[in-house]
Amino acid sequence: MDWINELLSTEVYAGRSVGDFISLEFLVGIFGNLLSAILVLFVGFVIAGWVSRRIRGLAERHKRLDETLFDFLSNIVRYVIIGLSFLIVLNTFGIQTTSLVAVIGAAGLAVGLALQGTLSNVAAGVMLIFFRPIKLGDFVTINGESGTVKAINLNYTELASIGNVQIIIPNSEVWGNTITNYSAYDTRQAEWVFGVGYSADLDTVERVIRETITSDARFLSEPEPTIKVTELGASSVDFLVRAWVPRAEFFGYWKDMNREVKLALDRAGVEIPFPNRTVHLVKDE
Repeated sequence: MDWINELLSTEVYAGRSVGDFISLEFLVGIFGNLLSAILVLFVGFVIAGWVSRRIRGLAERHKRLDETLFDFLSNIVRYVIIGLSFLIVLNTFGIQTTSLVAVIGAAGLAVGLALQGTLSNVAAGVMLIFFRPIKLGDFVTINGESGTVKAINLNYTELASIGNVQIIIPNSEVWGNTITNYSAYDTRQAEWVFGVGYSADLDTVERVIRETITSDARFLSEPEPTIKVTELGASSVDFLVRAWVPRAEFFGYWKDMNREVKLALDRAGVEIPFPNRTVHLVKDE
């Protein structure tokens, strides 16, 4: 038993012996640290969840605020609080967090170099969320793909096409390409080109078109509509017609007026000619 007593009296760490480590005081201290760590983590997770829900609740209560931005901010705040909780726990056990942070930073640099493509998507996602060139519910065209924005995550943007097909676009391609946002403004300008025969009375044609497009309840009187002859084509006189409508009514109004103007011109006896071509046959002598 002498060798055990000798071992217990041997100094192994910071002037403390093995016997000190297994003393009742030491065990009580370890148990107290464990309880403190569990309590800190529990409180940290509770606070992180509460703050995250509060931030999301701001967007839910105020419809004018962008939900995507507040979802992103709530997640950032949640992870920051949880990270601080873990640092406090490490300090409780006497671990030097300064060195740990340096190691994590070096590891993060190595991982960043290995994941440049993914991080470029994340960086583009942050730019999209903060500058908000598009938002949920917008109808857009991005990199040749058109659809309604369903989600903007840190890695990708999700669109739903007109046929309700899911389209996933990496954020780097969204931020690095031209974005056409059809939902950015409250009003849109509908445009048509109507061709009539050369024998038609142009004043009558203009009156019929004007009465047709302005009689619809979706038509906006301001700004004034445009109805002008723009081209004397090969087989028709072409009228360029432009009218302003609420954004949500654009597609329905544009399609309906194609039909209604055609029917109104028919009732007025105005010919809408087919394209034609005159061919001269020359006999080879």
